[in-house]
Amino acid sequence: MTKSHLSLRDALLALGIVFVWGTNFAIIRIGLDVLPPLFFVTLRFALVFLPAALFVKRPRVPWKYLILYGICSGPLQFGLLFFAMNGMISPGLASLMLQMQVFFTIAIAMGRQGETVGAHQLVAFGLALAGMGLIAAHNGHDVTLEGLALVLLAAMSWAISNQAAREAARDAAARGETINMLAFIVWAAMISTPILLAVSLLSEGPAAILRGLQQAGPVTWAAVIWQSSGNTMFGFACWAWLLSRYPAATISPMSLLVPVFGFAASAFLLGEPLPLWKIGATLLIMGGLAVNLLWRPRKAMLAGEPD
Repeated sequence: MTKSHLSLRDALLALGIVFVWGTNFAIIRIGLDVLPPLFFVTLRFALVFLPAALFVKRPRVPWKYLILYGICSGPLQFGLLFFAMNGMISPGLASLMLQMQVFFTIAIAMGRQGETVGAHQLVAFGLALAGMGLIAAHNGHDVTLEGLALVLLAAMSWAISNQAAREAARDAAARGETINMLAFIVWAAMISTPILLAVSLLSEGPAAILRGLQQAGPVTWAAVIWQSSGNTMFGFACWAWLLSRYPAATISPMSLLVPVFGFAASAFLLGEPLPLWKIGATLLIMGGLAVNLLWRPRKAMLAGEPD
C-alpha cells in the first residue's frame, strides 16, 4: 500500500536526489564543451550498464518495462536534453523546463492508476508555477523554440519512464516480490546504450566522436562518471524506488527544487548571475514544496495517519 505523506527519511532522500539532479545541469554543460552531445549520453549509459551488470542480477520483471524505460530514459529523455543544451537552451532554463515532467507524471498516473490530487497539492503547484513563470519571463533570450520543444519532449519521456518503473514495481508487488531498482536502472541501460551509440555514429560521425575522446581530460571524464554514478545509478534508482512507495502527486513535486539547485550551480560553476528575481522565484518554488510536504489533510491528522 502506498502512503501519501513523506517520512522524514524519504523526504531527505528525495532532497538529496534533486540536489544531484540540479547541480548536474552545470556539469552537463562542462562535458558538452568537449564531447558531442549524443556520444556524451552514450558514455553515460554505457558506464551505468558496465561493469555493474556483472555484479547486479537482472531484475525479475517483464522485458516490456525494461525496454520502455530504456528507450524513454536514454535516447529520448537525455538524448533530447543533451542535444538541446548544446546551444539551444541554457543550463538553468533547461533545469526549469524539464520539471514539466511533474505534471506529465501526475497526469499519466491519474489516467493509469486513478490517483487524485489534493487541494493543498493544487496550491503547491500554483506557487511553484508562479516561480517557474517568473524564471521563464526573464530567460526568454536563453532559449530557442527548438530547444524548448526538445526539453518538453524530454520531460514527457521522463514521465513515461517514471510510470514504467512504477508499474513494474506494482506487478512485482502483486506477486509478493520487490524490485531492486538499481538493478532495474542498470539493465534498462542495456537497451539505451546501443540505440544511443547508433544514433551518435549516424548523426555526429566517427570523426567528431574520436576528436571528443582525444580532447577529453580529467574534468570531462569526471563529468561522465558523475552522470552515470551520481545522476543515474543513485538518482534514478532511488527516485523509482520512491515512486513505487508513494503516489506520483507526493513525490514528483520534489523535483521542482531541481531548478533552484540548477541556477545556483550554474552561478557557482559557470559564473551565471543570480539577480533578485531568481531569488524571488526560488522562494516561490520552495514555498510550494513546503505546502506539498508539510501540509496534512485534517482527516488524516484525526485518523493518526503514520509517516
